[in-house]
Amino acid sequence: MYKIINKSVKRIDAYEKVTGKAKYGADLNLTHQLYAKTVYSKYPHAKILKIDTREAERLEGVVAVITAEDVPGNNIMFGKFPVLAKDEVKYIGDGVAAVAAESREIVEKAVRLIKVEYQKLAGVFNIKEAIDKNNGKVHSEIEDNLIEHSHHLLRSGDIEKGFKEADVILERTYQTQFVDQAYIEPEAIIVIPDPYKVGVEIHGSIQNPYSIRTNVATVLGLKINQVKVVQSTIGGSFGGKDESVMLMAARSAIIAMKTGRPVKMVLTREESFLESSKRHASKAKYKIGAKRDGTIVAVENNVYTQGGAYNNKAMFVNWRASIHAAGPYAIPNIKTDIYGVYTNTVYGGAYRGFSAPQIVFANESLIDELAEELNISPQEIRIKNCLKPGDELGTGQILLPGKIPAPLEKMINNVCKKTDFESKRKKYIKERESFNPIKKGIGLSCTFRGAGLGGEGIDSASATVTIDIDGSILIQSGLVEMGQGMRTAHAQIVAEVLGVSLDRITFCNTDTSVTLDCGPTVASRGTLAGGNAMLIAARKLLDRLHKRAAIMLDCNIIDLVSENNFIFNRLDKSRKLTFKEVVEECLKGQGLSLSAQGWYTPGPEKLSSETGRGNAYPTYSYGASVIELNVDTQTGKINVEKIVAGYEIGRAINPQIVKGQFYGGILQGLGYALIEEVRNKDGYLETKNYDDFLIPSSFDMPEMEVTIYESDDPVGPFRAKSVGELGIELMAPAVANALYNATGKRIRELPLNLERVLLGKTLRK
Repeated sequence: MYKIINKSVKRIDAYEKVTGKAKYGADLNLTHQLYAKTVYSKYPHAKILKIDTREAERLEGVVAVITAEDVPGNNIMFGKFPVLAKDEVKYIGDGVAAVAAESREIVEKAVRLIKVEYQKLAGVFNIKEAIDKNNGKVHSEIEDNLIEHSHHLLRSGDIEKGFKEADVILERTYQTQFVDQAYIEPEAIIVIPDPYKVGVEIHGSIQNPYSIRTNVATVLGLKINQVKVVQSTIGGSFGGKDESVMLMAARSAIIAMKTGRPVKMVLTREESFLESSKRHASKAKYKIGAKRDGTIVAVENNVYTQGGAYNNKAMFVNWRASIHAAGPYAIPNIKTDIYGVYTNTVYGGAYRGFSAPQIVFANESLIDELAEELNISPQEIRIKNCLKPGDELGTGQILLPGKIPAPLEKMINNVCKKTDFESKRKKYIKERESFNPIKKGIGLSCTFRGAGLGGEGIDSASATVTIDIDGSILIQSGLVEMGQGMRTAHAQIVAEVLGVSLDRITFCNTDTSVTLDCGPTVASRGTLAGGNAMLIAARKLLDRLHKRAAIMLDCNIIDLVSENNFIFNRLDKSRKLTFKEVVEECLKGQGLSLSAQGWYTPGPEKLSSETGRGNAYPTYSYGASVIELNVDTQTGKINVEKIVAGYEIGRAINPQIVKGQFYGGILQGLGYALIEEVRNKDGYLETKNYDDFLIPSSFDMPEMEVTIYESDDPVGPFRAKSVGELGIELMAPAVANALYNATGKRIRELPLNLERVLLGKTLRK
């Protein structure tokens, strides 16, 4: 049916990356550039009494030293973030000064010469301390440690009535940890003062160029059009290259404006761990009620997410969490409350999954616990309660039917059938009592995910497609390629519509002076929103080409087909023109424009702030997974042997890229489940590099079998939906459920490391 989409074509950016021609942030260098570094706080909470920069300024080769006093505009960016702390530091990653020098060696020496006098203050370091009103406050100007606008709720049905109807009620608490995004490339920025007018140009490893443009303009006291941001090739981000890059860009821009010279700042891995955002830690209290036959009648949850020192993305993380907190189940009575809290620690932010890994771990662990209490299999209880087309979510939104009558039910049954789930589960329970210290286990989990930003924000996107005289095509988007394959998907969409080969298409790096603001590249919206914009732009051009071709071929426009670089009459295929011939006639013969903009705006998704009711997202994707593992009960080591997963994603624009997204997400999810943890001890960071913060490698990859389920969901381009975040969500609960199956130990706190598996607790204090 399709010529280009739904095919595993090669990535259009592959050549530059495999040959080393791609330029990453740290690869960019200019003559006369300065090297900049930040001086960070020594304490997690303290008053700044004095900053003495004199010795650093006297060092030969030092060109500029700045503090908060040197910020020309607003020193406070979004979420209370200071560009440089002025009176008080809130965590050890706060910058107090920045230095620029002629070389890396000089600037590294200079930052050690700056002397800061502090008065230490009491700190708040975890969720328990944050919600205890007897403890101190992170921000003295607010009444408590609750993050502003972070409370999100959902009210559906009558929760008290629901629990009265329940035959069984369980109450459990689950906890998750801070984790780092662990991208290969640390953050890098170079800022160039505009040689012709007042302003700056910023290049680097940037996930959200437009938010950086807006915030840097505010810091410099400039108009937005005086700041230009250009994205370089990015070596991974997963949500992390946002706030830290913004702070780097702001500090570097101040120095560039002050000195009139380009300024380059590249973080070391230790600095990246210190200043970048982390996945929010969480503590979730759940209460669930069900009938004896397994019908879930009520769910109540009270969740706290740890936002760290600043109000970064807690309100958005918690908003999404509130929609998904009851899981992918049709439950008539739901009461959800989710809060964010300030602590004097590293701050929470975006990370692939954006609240779902925390919530899904709690919810899917709880479902298994409920199944055991009812003496029902984990598969059966999920099938009985899982969402089906036509069901009503807790928000009141009705799920639209697709080609698959019940995608989640089908996927659950399929992954269980492929792994012989039920018979193995029973077998492994019996084997718990054997003398063999190596125990086997099998675990199931499932999920659903709202596509795009939904009610979190305006989910519009733009695209520009331009055809040149030789028939080559340039595509432009304000969304950012970070390795996920978005540009290839966009190119496939355009090629499919115009009927041309992919080798005609190239792309423009995101440049705020050229490309239009598409909003942030988050929430798996690159294909859904950005792809729809590409589709609209390409169809506009196809219409112009066909109008001219109909005249050239003397036929009805409805009989024209574009395919294989030709435009022909479907009633007489011998009557045809090359794509290039029609392009030349439009541009040279008629003076027509062959540049078109596509603007995609989904229907309004809005929820009541009082009840959480309404349409949260335009559509949803689904996933189910079974994990098989063994665990050494003498050491606590878990070895994941096999993963069988299924994901319903609409249509796969590029199946190979889609599977690559799932493979990567699955491995990240295993790291989250088993070993990854950013540890803070009284506000001091204990994990500063990859010798402390362990991540899985290719050697840890288990056998994987991933099945893509397609459907006729009408929302996305060519029916495509969200892909990027589903893979990571299912792993932690599936591992926890498999561990319980193997050992009879139910662990409700991540990560499931050696200590917790062996001892049931961590030895760290």
